[in-house]
Amino acid sequence: MGCPLNLTEKDPHWERLSLWHDTVITDWSPRAGLRGDTEADVAIVGAGLTGLWTAYYLAEADPSLRIVVLEAETAGYGASGRNGGWCSALFPASLSTLAGMSDRDGALAQHRAMRETVDEVARAAAAEGIDADLAKGGTIVLARSRAQLRRARREVAEARTWDRDEDDLRLLGKAEAQAVLRGTRTVGATYTPDCAAIHPAKLVRGLADAVERRGVTIHERTRVHAIAPGRAHTADGDVRARTVIRATEGYTATLAGHERAMIPVYSLVIATEPLSASTWDEIGLARRETFSDHRHLIVYGQRTADDRLVFGGRGAPYHFGSRTNPEFDQDQKVFARLYATLIDLFPALEGGTRVTHAWGGALGIPRDWCASVGLDRETGVGWAGGYVGDGVSTTNLAGRTLRDLVLERDTELTRLPWVGHRSPAWEREPLRWLGINAGLRAMTLADAEESVTRLPSLAAKVVSPLLG
Repeated sequence: MGCPLNLTEKDPHWERLSLWHDTVITDWSPRAGLRGDTEADVAIVGAGLTGLWTAYYLAEADPSLRIVVLEAETAGYGASGRNGGWCSALFPASLSTLAGMSDRDGALAQHRAMRETVDEVARAAAAEGIDADLAKGGTIVLARSRAQLRRARREVAEARTWDRDEDDLRLLGKAEAQAVLRGTRTVGATYTPDCAAIHPAKLVRGLADAVERRGVTIHERTRVHAIAPGRAHTADGDVRARTVIRATEGYTATLAGHERAMIPVYSLVIATEPLSASTWDEIGLARRETFSDHRHLIVYGQRTADDRLVFGGRGAPYHFGSRTNPEFDQDQKVFARLYATLIDLFPALEGGTRVTHAWGGALGIPRDWCASVGLDRETGVGWAGGYVGDGVSTTNLAGRTLRDLVLERDTELTRLPWVGHRSPAWEREPLRWLGINAGLRAMTLADAEESVTRLPSLAAKVVSPLLG
Protein backbone atom coordinates (compact mmCIF):
# COMPACT_ATOMS: atom_id res chain seq x y z
CA MET A 1 0.00 0.00 0.00
CA GLY A 2 1.47 3.32 -1.03
CA CYS A 3 1.07 6.25 1.31
CA PRO A 4 0.00 9.47 -0.47
CA LEU A 5 1.89 11.51 2.10
CA ASN A 6 5.64 11.13 1.71
CA LEU A 7 6.81 11.07 5.29
CA THR A 8 10.35 12.03 4.35
CA GLU A 9 9.71 14.91 2.00
CA LYS A 10 9.75 18.52 3.15
CA ASP A 11 6.16 19.56 2.62
CA PRO A 12 5.37 23.12 3.76
CA HIS A 13 2.23 21.79 5.47
CA TRP A 14 4.47 20.03 7.97
CA GLU A 15 5.81 23.35 9.17
CA ARG A 16 2.33 24.59 10.12
CA LEU A 17 0.69 24.16 13.49
CA SER A 18 -2.42 22.32 12.25
CA LEU A 19 -5.17 22.14 9.64
CA TRP A 20 -7.22 24.33 11.96
CA HIS A 21 -4.61 27.07 12.07
CA ASP A 22 -4.35 26.94 8.29
CA THR A 23 -8.07 27.27 7.70
CA VAL A 24 -9.12 29.96 10.15
CA ILE A 25 -9.31 33.48 8.77
CA THR A 26 -7.51 35.54 11.38
CA ASP A 27 -4.55 37.78 11.88
CA TRP A 28 -1.95 35.68 13.65
CA SER A 29 0.30 38.65 14.36
CA PRO A 30 1.02 38.55 18.11
CA ARG A 31 -0.77 41.00 20.34
CA ALA A 32 1.45 43.36 22.29
CA GLY A 33 3.48 41.72 25.01
CA LEU A 34 3.72 42.88 28.61
CA ARG A 35 6.11 45.79 29.08
CA GLY A 36 6.85 46.37 32.74
CA ASP A 37 4.85 45.77 35.89
CA THR A 38 1.09 46.25 35.90
CA GLU A 39 -1.89 45.68 38.17
CA ALA A 40 -5.17 43.88 37.64
CA ASP A 41 -8.03 42.38 39.58
CA VAL A 42 -7.59 38.99 37.89
CA ALA A 43 -4.49 37.70 36.11
CA ILE A 44 -4.99 34.61 33.96
CA VAL A 45 -1.98 32.59 32.79
CA GLY A 46 -2.73 30.94 29.45
CA ALA A 47 -4.83 32.12 26.49
CA GLY A 48 -6.25 28.76 25.59
CA LEU A 49 -9.90 27.90 26.04
CA THR A 50 -9.67 27.65 29.86
CA GLY A 51 -8.19 31.10 30.26
CA LEU A 52 -10.39 32.73 27.64
CA TRP A 53 -13.66 31.20 28.85
CA THR A 54 -12.76 32.32 32.38
CA ALA A 55 -12.06 35.85 31.17
CA TYR A 56 -15.24 35.84 29.07
CA TYR A 57 -17.62 34.86 31.86
CA LEU A 58 -15.93 37.12 34.43
CA ALA A 59 -16.08 40.14 32.12
CA GLU A 60 -19.71 39.37 31.32
CA ALA A 61 -20.63 39.08 35.00
CA ASP A 62 -18.66 42.14 36.18
CA PRO A 63 -17.51 44.55 33.45
CA SER A 64 -15.65 46.64 36.03
CA LEU A 65 -13.05 43.91 36.62
CA ARG A 66 -9.55 44.56 35.29
CA ILE A 67 -8.64 41.25 33.67
CA VAL A 68 -5.25 40.50 32.12
CA VAL A 69 -4.49 37.30 30.19
CA LEU A 70 -0.84 36.32 29.71
CA GLU A 71 0.10 33.95 26.87
CA ALA A 72 3.55 32.54 26.07
CA GLU A 73 2.80 32.27 22.33
CA THR A 74 -0.46 33.39 20.71
CA ALA A 75 -4.05 32.70 21.74
CA GLY A 76 -4.97 29.20 20.62
CA TYR A 77 -1.38 28.11 19.99
CA GLY A 78 -1.64 25.01 22.18
CA ALA A 79 -4.13 22.16 22.45
CA SER A 80 -7.09 24.56 22.33
CA GLY A 81 -6.29 25.38 18.71
CA ARG A 82 -5.07 22.02 17.40
CA ASN A 83 -7.13 19.24 19.01
CA GLY A 84 -9.40 16.76 17.27
CA GLY A 85 -12.42 19.07 17.37
CA TRP A 86 -14.70 17.13 19.74
CA CYS A 87 -16.89 19.28 21.98
CA SER A 88 -18.22 16.42 24.08
CA ALA A 89 -19.72 15.56 27.45
CA LEU A 90 -16.80 13.23 28.19
CA PHE A 91 -15.13 13.77 31.57
CA PRO A 92 -11.84 11.99 32.25
CA ALA A 93 -12.87 10.52 35.63
CA SER A 94 -15.60 7.89 35.91
CA LEU A 95 -18.89 8.41 37.71
CA SER A 96 -17.78 5.99 40.42
CA THR A 97 -14.60 8.04 40.95
CA LEU A 98 -16.63 11.25 41.16
CA ALA A 99 -19.05 9.58 43.59
CA GLY A 100 -16.08 8.65 45.77
CA MET A 101 -15.10 12.32 45.82
CA SER A 102 -18.64 13.36 46.79
CA ASP A 103 -21.66 11.04 46.48
CA ARG A 104 -23.93 9.57 43.82
CA ASP A 105 -25.93 12.77 43.40
CA GLY A 106 -22.74 14.77 43.02
CA ALA A 107 -21.42 12.46 40.34
CA LEU A 108 -24.65 12.67 38.39
CA ALA A 109 -24.69 16.46 38.77
CA GLN A 110 -21.21 16.57 37.22
CA HIS A 111 -22.42 14.41 34.33
CA ARG A 112 -25.47 16.63 33.76
CA ALA A 113 -23.27 19.71 33.83
CA MET A 114 -21.02 18.22 31.16
CA ARG A 115 -23.99 17.38 28.93
CA GLU A 116 -25.36 20.91 29.32
CA THR A 117 -21.95 22.40 28.58
CA VAL A 118 -21.97 21.09 25.01
CA ASP A 119 -25.04 23.26 24.36
CA GLU A 120 -23.59 26.18 26.32
CA VAL A 121 -20.54 26.29 24.04
CA ALA A 122 -22.86 26.44 21.04
CA ARG A 123 -25.01 29.14 22.68
CA ALA A 124 -22.08 31.35 23.67
CA ALA A 125 -20.40 31.01 20.27
CA ALA A 126 -23.61 32.00 18.51
CA ALA A 127 -24.13 34.93 20.89
CA GLU A 128 -20.67 36.27 20.02
CA GLY A 129 -21.03 35.66 16.28
CA ILE A 130 -18.36 32.93 16.28
CA ASP A 131 -18.89 30.54 13.37
CA ALA A 132 -16.92 27.50 14.55
CA ASP A 133 -18.39 25.01 12.04
CA LEU A 134 -20.29 23.38 14.91
CA ALA A 135 -22.48 20.36 14.17
CA LYS A 136 -24.01 18.41 17.05
CA GLY A 137 -24.20 14.96 15.51
CA GLY A 138 -23.15 13.02 18.60
CA THR A 139 -20.43 10.37 18.86
CA ILE A 140 -20.39 6.82 17.56
CA VAL A 141 -17.80 4.42 19.00
CA LEU A 142 -17.50 1.28 16.91
CA ALA A 143 -17.00 -2.22 18.25
CA ARG A 144 -14.86 -4.09 15.71
CA SER A 145 -14.17 -7.35 17.56
CA ARG A 146 -15.82 -9.54 20.14
CA ALA A 147 -13.58 -8.09 22.83
CA GLN A 148 -14.54 -4.54 21.86
CA LEU A 149 -18.23 -5.48 21.77
CA ARG A 150 -17.95 -6.82 25.32
CA ARG A 151 -16.52 -3.48 26.43
CA ALA A 152 -19.31 -1.63 24.63
CA ARG A 153 -21.98 -3.75 26.30
CA ARG A 154 -20.30 -3.34 29.68
CA GLU A 155 -20.18 0.45 29.25
CA VAL A 156 -23.90 0.63 28.49
CA ALA A 157 -24.77 -1.73 31.35
CA GLU A 158 -22.73 0.45 33.72
CA ALA A 159 -24.54 3.55 32.43
CA ARG A 160 -27.89 1.98 33.27
CA THR A 161 -26.82 1.49 36.90
CA TRP A 162 -26.49 5.29 36.98
CA ASP A 163 -29.97 5.77 35.49
CA ARG A 164 -28.49 6.94 32.22
CA ASP A 165 -31.06 5.98 29.59
CA GLU A 166 -30.94 5.56 25.82
CA ASP A 167 -31.19 9.31 25.31
CA ASP A 168 -27.80 9.47 27.01
CA LEU A 169 -25.99 6.33 25.78
CA ARG A 170 -27.24 3.60 23.42
CA LEU A 171 -25.92 0.24 22.29
CA LEU A 172 -26.24 -0.14 18.53
CA GLY A 173 -26.43 -3.40 16.65
CA LYS A 174 -24.34 -4.04 13.54
CA ALA A 175 -26.91 -2.70 11.08
CA GLU A 176 -27.64 0.40 13.17
CA ALA A 177 -23.93 1.15 13.53
CA GLN A 178 -23.24 0.73 9.83
CA ALA A 179 -26.10 3.03 8.98
CA VAL A 180 -24.10 5.79 10.71
CA LEU A 181 -20.50 4.79 9.98
CA ARG A 182 -19.36 1.97 7.74
CA GLY A 183 -16.08 0.95 9.33
CA THR A 184 -14.65 -2.47 8.53
CA ARG A 185 -15.41 -5.46 10.76
CA THR A 186 -18.07 -3.51 12.67
CA VAL A 187 -20.19 -5.74 14.93
CA GLY A 188 -21.89 -3.01 16.95
CA ALA A 189 -21.28 0.38 18.55
CA THR A 190 -22.21 2.79 21.29
CA TYR A 191 -23.77 6.16 20.51
CA THR A 192 -24.28 9.33 22.51
CA PRO A 193 -25.87 12.54 21.23
CA ASP A 194 -23.74 14.67 23.54
CA CYS A 195 -20.97 15.79 21.21
CA ALA A 196 -20.48 18.40 18.52
CA ALA A 197 -17.82 18.43 15.84
CA ILE A 198 -16.15 21.81 15.87
CA HIS A 199 -13.34 23.83 14.28
CA PRO A 200 -11.31 24.53 17.44
CA ALA A 201 -9.14 27.34 16.09
CA LYS A 202 -12.20 29.27 14.91
CA LEU A 203 -13.66 28.88 18.39
CA VAL A 204 -10.58 29.93 20.35
CA ARG A 205 -9.63 32.83 18.07
CA GLY A 206 -13.20 34.08 18.03
CA LEU A 207 -13.29 33.85 21.80
CA ALA A 208 -10.07 35.88 22.09
CA ASP A 209 -11.67 38.65 20.03
CA ALA A 210 -14.84 38.43 22.13
CA VAL A 211 -13.02 38.94 25.44
CA GLU A 212 -11.13 41.91 24.04
CA ARG A 213 -14.43 43.47 23.02
CA ARG A 214 -15.44 43.13 26.68
CA GLY A 215 -12.38 45.04 27.85
CA VAL A 216 -10.01 42.17 28.68
CA THR A 217 -6.31 42.73 27.94
CA ILE A 218 -4.39 39.87 26.29
CA HIS A 219 -0.58 40.00 26.28
CA GLU A 220 0.94 37.51 23.86
CA ARG A 221 4.57 36.35 23.57
CA THR A 222 4.66 36.88 27.35
CA ARG A 223 5.89 33.74 29.08
CA VAL A 224 5.04 33.35 32.76
CA HIS A 225 7.78 31.44 34.58
CA ALA A 226 6.29 31.46 38.08
CA ILE A 227 3.01 32.08 39.88
CA ALA A 228 2.81 33.30 43.47
CA PRO A 229 0.02 34.69 45.66
CA GLY A 230 -0.94 38.03 44.17
CA ARG A 231 1.58 37.88 41.33
CA ALA A 232 2.42 36.34 37.96
CA HIS A 233 6.14 36.65 37.14
CA THR A 234 7.45 37.15 33.59
CA ALA A 235 10.80 38.25 32.18
CA ASP A 236 9.13 41.47 31.02
CA GLY A 237 7.49 42.43 34.28
CA ASP A 238 5.04 41.21 36.90
CA VAL A 239 1.27 41.35 36.96
CA ARG A 240 0.01 42.03 40.47
CA ALA A 241 -3.55 40.85 41.06
CA ARG A 242 -5.62 39.69 44.00
CA THR A 243 -6.57 36.59 41.96
CA VAL A 244 -4.16 34.64 39.74
CA ILE A 245 -5.54 31.77 37.64
CA ARG A 246 -3.34 28.99 36.26
CA ALA A 247 -4.74 27.79 32.91
CA THR A 248 -1.65 26.19 31.39
CA GLU A 249 -2.75 22.54 30.84
CA GLY A 250 -0.03 20.62 28.91
CA TYR A 251 2.53 23.36 29.62
CA THR A 252 2.04 23.38 33.40
CA ALA A 253 5.37 21.65 34.03
CA THR A 254 7.19 24.72 32.68
CA LEU A 255 6.09 26.74 35.73
CA ALA A 256 8.44 26.81 38.71
CA GLY A 257 7.22 24.44 41.40
CA HIS A 258 4.74 22.65 39.10
CA GLU A 259 7.13 20.20 37.45
CA ARG A 260 5.21 17.14 38.70
CA ALA A 261 1.68 18.57 38.76
CA MET A 262 0.75 17.65 35.21
CA ILE A 263 2.53 15.70 32.49
CA PRO A 264 2.39 16.63 28.79
CA VAL A 265 1.47 13.68 26.57
CA TYR A 266 1.41 14.17 22.82
CA SER A 267 -1.57 13.32 20.66
CA LEU A 268 -1.04 13.37 16.88
CA VAL A 269 -3.50 14.05 14.07
CA ILE A 270 -3.72 13.78 10.28
CA ALA A 271 -6.24 15.36 7.89
CA THR A 272 -7.16 14.39 4.35
CA GLU A 273 -7.97 16.57 1.42
CA PRO A 274 -11.72 17.23 0.99
CA LEU A 275 -13.37 13.94 0.01
CA SER A 276 -15.94 13.48 -2.74
CA ALA A 277 -19.64 13.01 -2.04
CA SER A 278 -19.41 9.44 -3.33
CA THR A 279 -16.59 8.65 -0.89
CA TRP A 280 -18.62 10.03 1.99
CA ASP A 281 -21.55 7.91 0.86
CA GLU A 282 -19.30 4.88 1.37
CA ILE A 283 -18.07 6.07 4.78
CA GLY A 284 -21.11 7.71 6.40
CA LEU A 285 -21.11 10.45 9.05
CA ALA A 286 -23.97 12.23 7.29
CA ARG A 287 -24.63 14.40 10.36
CA ARG A 288 -20.92 14.95 11.03
CA GLU A 289 -20.88 12.54 13.95
CA THR A 290 -17.54 12.30 15.71
CA PHE A 291 -16.20 8.75 15.89
CA SER A 292 -13.84 6.32 17.57
CA ASP A 293 -13.74 2.61 18.34
CA HIS A 294 -13.44 0.56 21.51
CA ARG A 295 -9.72 -0.23 21.22
CA HIS A 296 -7.42 0.45 24.18
CA LEU A 297 -5.11 3.04 22.59
CA ILE A 298 -7.39 5.97 21.85
CA VAL A 299 -8.22 7.06 18.29
CA TYR A 300 -10.68 9.79 17.32
CA GLY A 301 -12.03 11.40 14.18
CA GLN A 302 -14.51 13.79 12.62
CA ARG A 303 -15.87 14.94 9.28
CA THR A 304 -15.12 18.62 8.85
CA ALA A 305 -17.44 21.24 7.45
CA ASP A 306 -15.39 21.23 4.21
CA ASP A 307 -15.61 17.40 3.97
CA ARG A 308 -12.14 16.44 5.12
CA LEU A 309 -11.57 13.49 7.39
CA VAL A 310 -9.58 14.42 10.51
CA PHE A 311 -8.17 11.43 12.39
CA GLY A 312 -5.94 11.35 15.45
CA GLY A 313 -4.72 9.17 18.26
CA ARG A 314 -2.31 8.54 21.09
CA GLY A 315 0.89 6.55 20.75
CA ALA A 316 3.57 9.23 20.62
CA PRO A 317 6.12 8.78 23.42
CA TYR A 318 6.20 10.76 26.64
CA HIS A 319 9.40 12.81 26.74
CA PHE A 320 11.74 12.62 29.71
CA GLY A 321 11.36 15.40 32.26
CA SER A 322 7.94 16.46 30.95
CA ARG A 323 9.60 18.31 28.11
CA THR A 324 7.60 20.06 25.39
CA ASN A 325 9.15 21.04 22.10
CA PRO A 326 7.76 21.93 18.67
CA GLU A 327 9.83 19.04 17.28
CA PHE A 328 7.63 16.62 19.24
CA ASP A 329 4.60 17.73 17.19
CA GLN A 330 5.97 15.64 14.31
CA ASP A 331 6.45 11.88 14.61
CA GLN A 332 6.57 10.23 11.20
CA LYS A 333 6.11 6.71 12.56
CA VAL A 334 2.95 7.69 14.45
CA PHE A 335 1.59 9.53 11.41
CA ALA A 336 2.20 6.42 9.31
CA ARG A 337 0.38 4.24 11.85
CA LEU A 338 -2.55 6.67 11.92
CA TYR A 339 -2.78 6.54 8.14
CA ALA A 340 -2.64 2.73 8.14
CA THR A 341 -5.37 2.61 10.79
CA LEU A 342 -7.51 5.00 8.75
CA ILE A 343 -7.19 2.83 5.63
CA ASP A 344 -7.99 -0.26 7.71
CA LEU A 345 -11.17 1.45 8.92
CA PHE A 346 -12.19 2.88 5.55
CA PRO A 347 -10.74 1.03 2.53
CA ALA A 348 -12.54 3.52 0.27
CA LEU A 349 -9.67 5.92 1.07
CA GLU A 350 -7.01 3.60 -0.33
CA GLY A 351 -5.49 4.37 -3.67
CA GLY A 352 -4.61 8.02 -3.61
CA THR A 353 -6.51 9.98 -0.98
CA ARG A 354 -4.06 12.72 -0.09
CA VAL A 355 -3.20 13.65 3.48
CA THR A 356 -2.65 17.40 3.45
CA HIS A 357 -1.89 18.11 7.11
CA ALA A 358 -0.24 16.25 9.95
CA TRP A 359 0.38 17.75 13.37
CA GLY A 360 0.47 17.14 17.09
CA GLY A 361 0.38 18.80 20.45
CA ALA A 362 0.66 18.28 24.18
CA LEU A 363 -2.33 17.61 26.41
CA GLY A 364 -2.25 17.70 30.20
CA ILE A 365 -2.64 14.61 32.36
CA PRO A 366 -2.80 14.68 36.19
CA ARG A 367 -1.62 11.63 38.14
CA ASP A 368 -5.13 10.41 38.98
CA TRP A 369 -6.53 11.27 35.52
CA CYS A 370 -9.14 13.54 37.09
CA ALA A 371 -9.63 17.11 35.87
CA SER A 372 -10.08 19.75 38.54
CA VAL A 373 -10.90 23.40 39.10
CA GLY A 374 -10.50 25.48 42.22
CA LEU A 375 -9.53 28.66 44.00
CA ASP A 376 -7.49 28.88 47.18
CA ARG A 377 -9.10 31.78 49.01
CA GLU A 378 -6.11 32.28 51.31
CA THR A 379 -3.61 32.76 48.49
CA GLY A 380 -5.94 33.94 45.74
CA VAL A 381 -4.43 31.38 43.35
CA GLY A 382 -6.89 29.44 41.20
CA TRP A 383 -6.50 26.70 38.62
CA ALA A 384 -8.28 24.50 36.12
CA GLY A 385 -7.07 21.68 33.92
CA GLY A 386 -6.08 18.06 33.62
CA TYR A 387 -8.65 17.37 30.92
CA VAL A 388 -6.77 14.36 29.46
CA GLY A 389 -7.80 15.39 25.96
CA ASP A 390 -11.47 16.10 26.74
CA GLY A 391 -11.09 19.84 27.16
CA VAL A 392 -13.03 21.60 24.40
CA SER A 393 -16.20 21.49 26.50
CA THR A 394 -14.72 21.01 29.97
CA THR A 395 -12.82 24.29 29.64
CA ASN A 396 -16.16 26.07 29.31
CA LEU A 397 -17.46 24.47 32.49
CA ALA A 398 -14.20 25.45 34.17
CA GLY A 399 -14.54 29.06 33.03
CA ARG A 400 -18.07 29.38 34.40
CA THR A 401 -17.03 27.69 37.65
CA LEU A 402 -14.02 29.97 38.12
CA ARG A 403 -16.29 32.96 37.51
CA ASP A 404 -18.47 31.88 40.42
CA LEU A 405 -15.49 31.09 42.65
CA VAL A 406 -13.78 34.43 41.96
CA LEU A 407 -17.02 36.33 42.57
CA GLU A 408 -17.62 34.26 45.74
CA ARG A 409 -20.91 32.84 44.52
CA ASP A 410 -22.29 29.64 46.00
CA THR A 411 -23.83 27.90 42.99
CA GLU A 412 -24.56 24.44 41.64
CA LEU A 413 -21.34 24.70 39.66
CA THR A 414 -19.15 25.45 42.69
CA ARG A 415 -20.60 22.40 44.47
CA LEU A 416 -19.65 19.90 41.76
CA PRO A 417 -17.23 17.17 42.92
CA TRP A 418 -14.29 18.26 40.76
CA VAL A 419 -14.20 21.67 42.46
CA GLY A 420 -11.28 21.89 44.87
CA HIS A 421 -9.96 18.44 43.96
CA ARG A 422 -6.17 18.18 44.12
CA SER A 423 -4.43 15.41 42.21
CA PRO A 424 -1.30 13.82 43.68
CA ALA A 425 2.08 14.61 42.14
CA TRP A 426 3.53 12.41 39.44
CA GLU A 427 6.48 10.16 40.30
CA ARG A 428 9.97 11.54 39.90
CA GLU A 429 12.01 10.68 36.85
CA PRO A 430 12.97 8.21 35.54
CA LEU A 431 10.02 6.32 37.04
CA ARG A 432 7.33 8.28 35.22
CA TRP A 433 9.16 8.09 31.88
CA LEU A 434 9.54 4.33 32.23
CA GLY A 435 6.00 3.76 33.48
CA ILE A 436 4.13 5.95 31.00
CA ASN A 437 5.99 4.74 27.92
CA ALA A 438 5.75 1.12 29.03
CA GLY A 439 2.02 1.61 29.51
CA LEU A 440 1.57 3.16 26.06
CA ARG A 441 3.47 0.26 24.53
CA ALA A 442 1.39 -2.26 26.48
CA MET A 443 -1.88 -0.74 25.20
CA THR A 444 -0.62 -1.01 21.62
CA LEU A 445 0.26 -4.65 22.20
CA ALA A 446 -3.10 -5.26 23.88
CA ASP A 447 -4.94 -4.09 20.77
CA ALA A 448 -2.75 -6.33 18.60
CA GLU A 449 -3.39 -9.25 20.95
CA GLU A 450 -7.16 -8.76 20.79
CA SER A 451 -7.11 -8.56 17.00
CA VAL A 452 -5.71 -12.10 16.97
CA THR A 453 -7.41 -13.76 19.96
CA ARG A 454 -10.72 -11.80 19.82
CA LEU A 455 -10.59 -11.97 23.63
CA PRO A 456 -10.06 -9.17 26.19
CA SER A 457 -6.37 -8.48 26.77
CA LEU A 458 -4.81 -9.34 30.10
CA ALA A 459 -2.02 -6.81 29.53
CA ALA A 460 -4.55 -4.00 29.27
CA LYS A 461 -6.04 -4.91 32.65
CA VAL A 462 -2.62 -4.66 34.27
CA VAL A 463 -1.62 -1.23 32.93
CA SER A 464 -5.02 0.46 32.65
CA PRO A 465 -4.81 2.02 36.15
CA LEU A 466 -1.61 3.81 35.11
CA LEU A 467 -3.15 5.10 31.88
CA GLY A 468 -6.54 6.04 33.24
